[in-house]
Amino acid sequence: MTTTISRRPAWLKARAPSGENYSDVLTLMREKSLHTVCEEARCPNIGECWNHRTATFLLLGDICTRGCRYCAIGKGKPQPLDEREPERVAASVAHLRLRYAVLTSVNRDDQPDGGAHIFARTIHLIREQTTDCQIEVLIPDFDGNWDALQMVLDARPDVLNHNIESIDRLFRRFRPRASFQQSIELLARARAFDPQLVTKSGMMVGAGETNSEVIEVMDALRSADVNILTIGQYLAPSASYWPVDRFVTPEEFAFFKEEGLKRGFTHVESGPLVRSSYNAHVHVGANQH
Repeated sequence: MTTTISRRPAWLKARAPSGENYSDVLTLMREKSLHTVCEEARCPNIGECWNHRTATFLLLGDICTRGCRYCAIGKGKPQPLDEREPERVAASVAHLRLRYAVLTSVNRDDQPDGGAHIFARTIHLIREQTTDCQIEVLIPDFDGNWDALQMVLDARPDVLNHNIESIDRLFRRFRPRASFQQSIELLARARAFDPQLVTKSGMMVGAGETNSEVIEVMDALRSADVNILTIGQYLAPSASYWPVDRFVTPEEFAFFKEEGLKRGFTHVESGPLVRSSYNAHVHVGANQH
């Protein structure tokens, strides 16, 4: 049975977005015709992050070619790629004086390289315009196109993030057209490319998994030597999406963090409202000590 919004416990309440910095970031995104995953995926932390003048840029448009059952981003036939998008993103990073930028995207299975060249060019342009900004990329699986992955890795992001999202047992129903093992292989290939590269992954809980299965995902990620893990509560965007199975308690999130650190992750961000890019600048900082 789908859990309704009215039944959410107190620990899942986020403050409504407001503030001068929030308004400034919002205005900039509109002026530059940019998309953010903060808005498209209805992230509960948008107010907090934007008031810190950070945002996760959504590349390759705002229409995804896949039909994942948990995601609020629009699905269907996307527009042609905007080859000028990297210039606008880089200009926005410079305008915001970001010290940490996160780049993610929709899936673009209609493109031979899945849009990897847009990631790479955006990284290069940010480097040209902002010398002291660290860059994290949260990439799709590129449908197993390892040449596309290599294109992104060759651009030298500071952090390579690819979210596993769910457990192996639920994976193909939760994420049609994706593969649990393919995602693990992607992360392992990133590690093989550069042993010093910070790698990261995230998952949602409360979608029908058991706590022991969450631990199994941790072990699979550590088998690929993933450094950083994020774990947050799954919240269905509406009744037509994958139903919420349960609300995971703060105590359980604390348990996940403890177990993750025991297994060798350098940083574990685990909490009800945690999303992949939440406190991203803190994650990489912890990995460097």
